[in-house]
Amino acid sequence: MSVLDLARAEIRALQPYSSARMEASGGQLLLNANESAWAPTGDVGTGCNRYPQPQPSALVDVLARLYEVRREQLLVGRGSDEAIDLLVRAFCRAGRDAILIQPPTFGMYAVSARIQDAAVIEVPLRGDFTLDVDAVLAAVTDAVKLVFVCTPNNPAGSVVPRGDIERLVRALDGRALLVVDEAYVEFADEGSVADLLERYDNLAVLRTLSKAWALAGARIGCLLAHPDVIALLRRIMPPYPLPLPSVDAALLALSGWGQANARAHIDVVRSERARMRAALARLPGVRGVLPSQANFLTVRFDDAEAAYRRLFDAGIVVRDVRRYPGLGDALRVTVGTPADNAQVLAVLASSATVRGAA
Repeated sequence: MSVLDLARAEIRALQPYSSARMEASGGQLLLNANESAWAPTGDVGTGCNRYPQPQPSALVDVLARLYEVRREQLLVGRGSDEAIDLLVRAFCRAGRDAILIQPPTFGMYAVSARIQDAAVIEVPLRGDFTLDVDAVLAAVTDAVKLVFVCTPNNPAGSVVPRGDIERLVRALDGRALLVVDEAYVEFADEGSVADLLERYDNLAVLRTLSKAWALAGARIGCLLAHPDVIALLRRIMPPYPLPLPSVDAALLALSGWGQANARAHIDVVRSERARMRAALARLPGVRGVLPSQANFLTVRFDDAEAAYRRLFDAGIVVRDVRRYPGLGDALRVTVGTPADNAQVLAVLASSATVRGAA
Protein backbone atom coordinates (compact mmCIF):
# COMPACT_ATOMS: atom_id res chain seq x y z
CA MET A 1 0.00 0.00 0.00
CA SER A 2 1.36 3.42 -0.96
CA VAL A 3 1.33 6.22 1.59
CA LEU A 4 -0.65 8.22 -0.98
CA ASP A 5 -3.53 5.79 -0.58
CA LEU A 6 -4.11 7.46 2.79
CA ALA A 7 -4.59 10.87 1.16
CA ARG A 8 -7.83 12.31 -0.16
CA ALA A 9 -8.62 10.96 -3.64
CA GLU A 10 -9.69 14.39 -4.87
CA ILE A 11 -6.31 15.85 -3.87
CA ARG A 12 -4.46 13.05 -5.65
CA ALA A 13 -6.50 13.82 -8.78
CA LEU A 14 -6.18 17.61 -8.49
CA GLN A 15 -4.59 19.49 -11.36
CA PRO A 16 -2.37 21.96 -9.50
CA TYR A 17 -2.10 25.64 -10.32
CA SER A 18 0.93 26.37 -12.50
CA SER A 19 2.50 29.64 -11.43
CA ALA A 20 4.36 31.91 -13.80
CA ARG A 21 7.59 31.39 -11.86
CA MET A 22 7.36 27.63 -12.30
CA GLU A 23 7.45 28.22 -16.05
CA ALA A 24 10.61 30.34 -15.83
CA SER A 25 12.73 31.35 -12.85
CA GLY A 26 15.28 33.76 -14.27
CA GLY A 27 17.77 34.42 -17.00
CA GLN A 28 15.06 35.44 -19.42
CA LEU A 29 13.05 38.54 -20.17
CA LEU A 30 10.17 37.78 -17.81
CA LEU A 31 6.90 39.08 -19.22
CA ASN A 32 4.65 36.22 -18.13
CA ALA A 33 3.52 37.19 -14.61
CA ASN A 34 2.22 40.77 -14.96
CA GLU A 35 4.84 42.00 -12.51
CA SER A 36 6.17 45.53 -12.40
CA ALA A 37 9.24 46.04 -14.55
CA TRP A 38 10.62 48.50 -11.95
CA ALA A 39 12.02 47.89 -8.50
CA PRO A 40 10.21 49.73 -5.71
CA THR A 41 11.74 52.92 -4.35
CA GLY A 42 14.78 52.15 -2.24
CA ASP A 43 14.78 48.52 -3.38
CA VAL A 44 16.97 48.74 -6.47
CA GLY A 45 18.56 45.42 -7.31
CA THR A 46 16.84 43.22 -4.69
CA GLY A 47 14.38 41.65 -7.09
CA CYS A 48 11.28 42.25 -4.96
CA ASN A 49 9.37 43.37 -8.03
CA ARG A 50 9.48 39.74 -9.21
CA TYR A 51 7.61 36.79 -7.75
CA PRO A 52 9.92 34.42 -5.86
CA GLN A 53 10.53 30.78 -6.73
CA PRO A 54 7.94 28.52 -5.07
CA GLN A 55 10.79 26.42 -3.64
CA PRO A 56 14.00 28.47 -3.83
CA SER A 57 16.75 26.16 -5.05
CA ALA A 58 19.57 27.63 -2.97
CA LEU A 59 17.53 27.42 0.23
CA VAL A 60 16.30 23.89 -0.50
CA ASP A 61 19.91 22.78 -1.06
CA VAL A 62 21.10 24.29 2.22
CA LEU A 63 18.21 22.84 4.22
CA ALA A 64 18.59 19.41 2.66
CA ARG A 65 22.24 19.38 3.75
CA LEU A 66 21.36 20.67 7.22
CA TYR A 67 18.69 18.02 7.81
CA GLU A 68 20.58 15.29 5.90
CA VAL A 69 17.77 14.45 3.50
CA ARG A 70 17.37 14.49 -0.26
CA ARG A 71 15.94 17.57 -1.99
CA GLU A 72 12.85 15.68 -3.04
CA GLN A 73 12.16 14.78 0.61
CA LEU A 74 11.86 18.43 1.66
CA LEU A 75 9.16 21.09 1.40
CA VAL A 76 9.82 24.65 2.59
CA GLY A 77 6.93 26.79 3.79
CA ARG A 78 5.81 29.56 6.09
CA GLY A 79 6.78 27.95 9.35
CA SER A 80 5.80 24.43 10.34
CA ASP A 81 2.24 25.75 10.85
CA GLU A 82 1.76 25.77 7.07
CA ALA A 83 2.99 22.19 6.78
CA ILE A 84 0.52 21.09 9.47
CA ASP A 85 -2.32 22.78 7.61
CA LEU A 86 -1.30 21.25 4.28
CA LEU A 87 -1.10 17.77 5.78
CA VAL A 88 -4.55 18.01 7.32
CA ARG A 89 -6.11 19.34 4.11
CA ALA A 90 -4.44 16.67 1.98
CA PHE A 91 -5.18 13.66 4.17
CA CYS A 92 -8.40 14.42 6.06
CA ARG A 93 -11.84 14.47 4.47
CA ALA A 94 -14.17 16.95 6.13
CA GLY A 95 -16.66 15.31 8.47
CA ARG A 96 -15.16 11.84 7.98
CA ASP A 97 -11.48 11.62 8.93
CA ALA A 98 -9.53 12.39 12.09
CA ILE A 99 -6.17 13.20 13.57
CA LEU A 100 -4.74 11.85 16.83
CA ILE A 101 -2.82 13.96 19.34
CA GLN A 102 -1.43 13.52 22.85
CA PRO A 103 -2.26 16.49 25.08
CA PRO A 104 -0.74 18.56 26.44
CA THR A 105 0.68 19.42 23.04
CA PHE A 106 1.01 22.14 20.41
CA GLY A 107 -2.41 23.64 19.78
CA MET A 108 -2.18 24.09 16.01
CA TYR A 109 -2.70 20.40 15.26
CA ALA A 110 -6.24 20.51 16.64
CA VAL A 111 -6.96 23.98 15.23
CA SER A 112 -5.97 22.90 11.71
CA ALA A 113 -8.08 19.76 12.01
CA ARG A 114 -11.16 21.62 13.20
CA ILE A 115 -10.85 24.18 10.41
CA GLN A 116 -10.97 21.20 8.03
CA ASP A 117 -13.89 19.71 10.02
CA ALA A 118 -11.78 16.68 10.88
CA ALA A 119 -12.23 15.01 14.24
CA VAL A 120 -9.56 15.23 16.95
CA ILE A 121 -8.87 12.11 19.01
CA GLU A 122 -6.94 12.76 22.21
CA VAL A 123 -4.76 10.26 24.06
CA PRO A 124 -3.25 12.21 26.98
CA LEU A 125 0.39 11.80 27.93
CA ARG A 126 1.04 9.93 31.15
CA GLY A 127 1.29 11.86 34.41
CA ASP A 128 5.05 12.22 33.91
CA PHE A 129 4.40 13.55 30.35
CA THR A 130 5.74 10.45 28.60
CA LEU A 131 4.00 8.88 25.62
CA ASP A 132 1.86 5.78 26.10
CA VAL A 133 2.46 3.95 22.82
CA ASP A 134 -0.01 1.18 23.60
CA ALA A 135 -2.78 3.67 24.34
CA VAL A 136 -2.08 5.61 21.15
CA LEU A 137 -2.21 2.50 18.98
CA ALA A 138 -5.39 1.29 20.71
CA ALA A 139 -7.07 4.61 19.86
CA VAL A 140 -6.23 4.55 16.14
CA THR A 141 -9.37 3.90 14.12
CA ASP A 142 -9.88 3.64 10.37
CA ALA A 143 -10.78 7.35 10.40
CA VAL A 144 -7.38 8.42 11.77
CA LYS A 145 -5.14 9.56 8.93
CA LEU A 146 -2.54 11.59 10.85
CA VAL A 147 -0.90 10.91 14.23
CA PHE A 148 1.00 13.94 15.54
CA VAL A 149 3.81 13.46 18.07
CA CYS A 150 5.57 16.53 19.46
CA THR A 151 9.10 15.82 20.70
CA PRO A 152 10.47 17.66 22.58
CA ASN A 153 6.94 18.28 23.73
CA ASN A 154 5.47 21.76 23.82
CA PRO A 155 4.58 22.74 26.54
CA ALA A 156 5.98 19.98 28.80
CA GLY A 157 9.53 19.76 27.39
CA SER A 158 9.61 15.94 27.49
CA VAL A 159 10.98 13.76 24.68
CA VAL A 160 9.73 10.59 23.00
CA PRO A 161 12.46 7.94 22.75
CA ARG A 162 13.51 6.94 19.26
CA GLY A 163 12.43 3.37 19.93
CA ASP A 164 8.87 4.51 20.60
CA ILE A 165 8.82 6.49 17.35
CA GLU A 166 9.95 3.41 15.41
CA ARG A 167 7.37 1.23 17.11
CA LEU A 168 4.62 3.73 16.23
CA VAL A 169 5.60 4.19 12.61
CA ARG A 170 5.84 0.44 12.03
CA ALA A 171 2.46 -0.20 13.62
CA LEU A 172 0.85 2.61 11.61
CA ASP A 173 2.17 1.40 8.26
CA GLY A 174 -0.75 1.34 5.82
CA ARG A 175 -3.02 2.93 8.44
CA ALA A 176 -1.86 6.48 9.12
CA LEU A 177 0.96 8.97 8.58
CA LEU A 178 3.06 9.59 11.69
CA VAL A 179 4.03 13.27 11.90
CA VAL A 180 6.90 13.96 14.33
CA ASP A 181 7.20 17.63 15.26
CA GLU A 182 10.85 18.41 16.05
CA ALA A 183 10.58 22.19 16.47
CA TYR A 184 12.87 22.06 19.53
CA VAL A 185 15.13 19.13 18.67
CA GLU A 186 18.27 21.28 18.40
CA PHE A 187 18.09 21.81 22.17
CA ALA A 188 17.62 18.12 23.00
CA ASP A 189 20.07 15.39 23.91
CA GLU A 190 18.43 12.97 21.48
CA GLY A 191 18.69 13.85 17.79
CA SER A 192 16.30 13.87 14.87
CA VAL A 193 14.50 10.82 13.52
CA ALA A 194 14.69 12.16 9.95
CA ASP A 195 17.10 9.37 8.98
CA LEU A 196 14.16 6.94 9.38
CA LEU A 197 12.56 8.47 6.28
CA GLU A 198 14.61 6.10 4.16
CA ARG A 199 12.92 3.13 5.85
CA TYR A 200 9.35 4.28 6.43
CA ASP A 201 7.23 6.04 3.83
CA ASN A 202 4.49 6.82 6.40
CA LEU A 203 6.78 9.06 8.46
CA ALA A 204 6.91 12.85 8.22
CA VAL A 205 9.10 15.23 10.26
CA LEU A 206 8.44 18.90 10.98
CA ARG A 207 11.40 21.28 11.41
CA THR A 208 11.56 25.04 11.84
CA LEU A 209 14.05 27.89 11.71
CA SER A 210 11.99 29.86 14.25
CA LYS A 211 13.63 28.55 17.42
CA ALA A 212 17.31 27.54 17.35
CA TRP A 213 18.00 29.49 14.17
CA ALA A 214 16.51 32.78 15.46
CA LEU A 215 14.21 33.34 12.47
CA ALA A 216 10.75 33.43 14.04
CA GLY A 217 9.97 36.65 12.18
CA ALA A 218 11.04 35.24 8.82
CA ARG A 219 8.52 32.36 9.05
CA ILE A 220 10.51 29.51 7.53
CA GLY A 221 9.69 25.89 8.29
CA CYS A 222 10.09 22.51 6.62
CA LEU A 223 8.34 19.25 6.15
CA LEU A 224 10.58 16.21 5.62
CA ALA A 225 8.75 13.25 4.13
CA HIS A 226 8.59 10.68 1.34
CA PRO A 227 8.95 12.35 -2.09
CA ASP A 228 5.39 11.32 -3.00
CA VAL A 229 4.03 13.17 0.05
CA ILE A 230 6.10 16.24 -0.78
CA ALA A 231 4.85 16.23 -4.38
CA LEU A 232 1.26 15.85 -3.19
CA LEU A 233 1.46 18.81 -0.82
CA ARG A 234 3.01 20.99 -3.50
CA ARG A 235 -0.24 20.53 -5.43
CA ILE A 236 -2.20 22.43 -2.78
CA MET A 237 0.45 24.86 -1.56
CA PRO A 238 -0.04 28.54 -2.47
CA PRO A 239 2.06 29.45 -5.53
CA TYR A 240 4.47 31.90 -3.83
CA PRO A 241 4.75 30.95 -0.15
CA LEU A 242 8.19 32.38 0.64
CA PRO A 243 8.95 36.14 0.48
CA LEU A 244 12.39 37.01 -0.88
CA PRO A 245 13.50 38.84 2.31
CA SER A 246 12.72 35.71 4.34
CA VAL A 247 14.69 33.53 1.95
CA ASP A 248 17.66 35.91 2.11
CA ALA A 249 17.50 35.95 5.92
CA ALA A 250 17.44 32.16 6.02
CA LEU A 251 20.42 31.83 3.69
CA LEU A 252 22.41 34.23 5.88
CA ALA A 253 21.44 32.40 9.08
CA LEU A 254 22.44 29.07 7.52
CA SER A 255 25.78 30.28 6.19
CA GLY A 256 28.94 28.98 7.82
CA TRP A 257 29.14 31.98 10.11
CA GLY A 258 25.42 31.87 10.84
CA GLN A 259 25.47 28.20 11.82
CA ALA A 260 28.44 28.71 14.13
CA ASN A 261 26.66 31.63 15.75
CA ALA A 262 23.44 29.67 16.21
CA ARG A 263 25.23 26.67 17.71
CA ALA A 264 26.99 28.93 20.21
CA HIS A 265 23.61 30.34 21.27
CA ILE A 266 22.17 26.81 21.56
CA ASP A 267 24.98 25.96 23.97
CA VAL A 268 24.14 29.05 26.05
CA VAL A 269 20.46 28.08 26.15
CA ARG A 270 21.24 24.55 27.29
CA SER A 271 23.56 25.81 30.01
CA GLU A 272 21.11 28.48 31.15
CA ARG A 273 18.27 25.97 31.11
CA ALA A 274 20.07 23.84 33.67
CA ARG A 275 21.01 26.86 35.80
CA MET A 276 17.50 28.29 35.66
CA ARG A 277 15.85 25.01 36.54
CA ALA A 278 17.96 24.66 39.68
CA ALA A 279 17.44 28.29 40.69
CA LEU A 280 13.68 28.25 40.08
CA ALA A 281 13.27 25.05 42.09
CA ARG A 282 14.72 26.84 45.16
CA LEU A 283 12.22 29.69 45.06
CA PRO A 284 9.43 29.82 47.62
CA GLY A 285 6.07 29.28 45.95
CA VAL A 286 7.54 27.03 43.25
CA ARG A 287 6.17 23.49 43.46
CA GLY A 288 8.53 22.11 40.88
CA VAL A 289 10.14 22.57 37.47
CA LEU A 290 9.56 19.96 34.78
CA PRO A 291 12.63 18.43 33.11
CA SER A 292 13.01 20.03 29.69
CA GLN A 293 14.82 19.20 26.47
CA ALA A 294 13.56 22.39 24.78
CA ASN A 295 14.41 26.08 25.07
CA PHE A 296 11.90 26.66 27.85
CA LEU A 297 11.02 25.52 31.35
CA THR A 298 7.54 24.71 32.57
CA VAL A 299 7.23 25.76 36.20
CA ARG A 300 4.59 24.69 38.73
CA PHE A 301 3.54 27.32 41.29
CA ASP A 302 1.48 27.39 44.45
CA ASP A 303 -0.26 30.39 42.88
CA ALA A 304 0.45 30.57 39.15
CA GLU A 305 -1.90 33.52 38.64
CA ALA A 306 -0.01 35.64 41.19
CA ALA A 307 3.35 34.64 39.68
CA TYR A 308 2.15 35.52 36.19
CA ARG A 309 0.83 38.89 37.35
CA ARG A 310 4.02 39.69 39.25
CA LEU A 311 6.12 39.00 36.16
CA PHE A 312 3.73 40.87 33.86
CA ASP A 313 3.73 43.94 36.11
CA ALA A 314 7.53 43.89 35.94
CA GLY A 315 7.38 43.93 32.13
CA ILE A 316 8.06 40.19 31.66
CA VAL A 317 5.59 38.10 29.65
CA VAL A 318 5.62 34.33 30.07
CA ARG A 319 3.17 31.73 28.72
CA ASP A 320 0.19 30.77 30.87
CA VAL A 321 -0.28 27.04 30.20
CA ARG A 322 -2.80 26.31 32.95
CA ARG A 323 -5.47 25.35 30.38
CA TYR A 324 -3.44 22.31 29.30
CA PRO A 325 -4.18 18.90 30.85
CA GLY A 326 -1.93 18.18 33.80
CA LEU A 327 -0.57 21.74 33.92
CA GLY A 328 -3.26 23.57 35.88
CA ASP A 329 -0.68 25.20 38.12
CA ALA A 330 2.03 25.96 35.55
CA LEU A 331 3.64 28.74 33.53
CA ARG A 332 6.04 28.22 30.62
CA VAL A 333 9.16 30.40 30.71
CA THR A 334 11.38 30.74 27.64
CA VAL A 335 15.10 30.52 28.41
CA GLY A 336 16.50 33.89 27.36
CA THR A 337 19.88 35.55 27.71
CA PRO A 338 21.61 35.27 31.09
CA ALA A 339 20.49 38.87 31.78
CA ASP A 340 16.88 38.03 30.83
CA ASN A 341 16.90 34.99 33.09
CA ALA A 342 18.34 36.97 35.97
CA GLN A 343 15.40 39.38 35.72
CA VAL A 344 12.90 36.52 35.92
CA LEU A 345 14.58 35.07 38.99
CA ALA A 346 14.82 38.46 40.66
CA VAL A 347 11.13 39.21 40.19
CA LEU A 348 9.97 35.81 41.40
CA ALA A 349 12.29 36.01 44.42
CA SER A 350 11.36 39.61 45.24
CA SER A 351 8.64 38.81 47.76
CA ALA A 352 10.54 36.21 49.74
CA THR A 353 14.01 34.88 50.42
CA VAL A 354 15.29 31.96 48.38
CA ARG A 355 15.36 28.82 50.50
CA GLY A 356 18.82 28.02 51.60
CA ALA A 357 20.19 31.48 50.97
CA ALA A 358 22.06 33.28 53.73
